[in-house]
Parts: sequence; C-alpha cells; structure tokens
Amino acid sequence: MSILTDKVGRILFALPFAVFGLFHFMNAGNMTGMIPGWMPLAVFWVYLTGLALIAASVSIIIEKKTRLAGILLGVMLLIFVFTIHIPGIMGGSETAMPNLLKDAALAGAAWYLAGHYENGESEEASDSGGGEDYGSSTDTGGDF
Repeated sequence: MSILTDKVGRILFALPFAVFGLFHFMNAGNMTGMIPGWMPLAVFWVYLTGLALIAASVSIIIEKKTRLAGILLGVMLLIFVFTIHIPGIMGGSETAMPNLLKDAALAGAAWYLAGHYENGESEEASDSGGGEDYGSSTDTGGDF
C-alpha cells in the first residue's frame, strides 16, 4: 500500500480523535451537558470517553491492536449516535443531524480500517510480497 493511503491516511484519520480526547479533559465541565440525564456520574463518562478516544488514536497510529481499536471506536461512535444525536434530533437541536452523520461516517471508516487488519497485524506486515496486489500481475510492491 502506498505511503499516502496507508501511513498518512491512517494518521489523518486517527489524529483528530486524540485532539477530541484532549478536549474532553480540558473542557469536561462543559461537556457533561451532552451526557444523557439518565446516566449518573456525567464527568466520569466525559473523562472515560476522552481516554478511549486518545487510546484509539494512539493504537491506530502505532498499529498496535488496530483492529480492536477500530471496532471499539466504531461502537463508541454509534453509541453517540443513539444516545446523544438521535435524542437531540427529536428535541429539535440544529446540530444533532450533522453530528449524527459525522459520527456514523466515522464509525463506518473505523470499521473499514479494522477490516484491513487481521490478528492485530497490518496487512503490510503479513504480506510476504511487500505490497498490496489488488489482483494485478504487474504489481512491483513499491510504495507508489
């Protein structure tokens, strides 16, 4: 796989999650309002979510447990869709629908990424040919 679509793409996908995670620690008090009222210990959930976002980001960037990180990140984002954004839409929030679409798309991307990893290893590491084949008999295994 090329450097652009593998390494740079993976970093561009993962890095914003680390930033969002840091925001959870920097603005925990302001974010507690997004936690559904039926959930106790709102600030705990904000901190836990921030930690999970940072952990997923680091895992994806360093390619350790990337499949698990992608699966769990996707699950968490869909939990946001069902517990925050859908109730927000029903309550008339103007920002809920764009956030629902964003989180649903990012969940799909996280699961797509997870699908490219088997047994916790990158495809590149397990590919004996040195590159992706994509069915081409002329693949040289180079980066571009």
